[in-house]
Amino acid sequence: MNCPICKRASDAKHQPFCSRRCADVDLGRWLTGAYAIPVTDPEDEDRQPPSTELPARH
Repeated sequence: MNCPICKRASDAKHQPFCSRRCADVDLGRWLTGAYAIPVTDPEDEDRQPPSTELPARH
């Protein structure tokens, strides 16, 4: 298995990475949001944005 960061051979001590440095690079990407799973909430699509108009006075 190769390191997902630099593609060198993995080290058993830092599996699946080759070194502590690559493991830290990966952690930093997760913490800064570089890795994100896009989510589409079907509930959000059904909602209408709140109206900014005031109700009509009678």
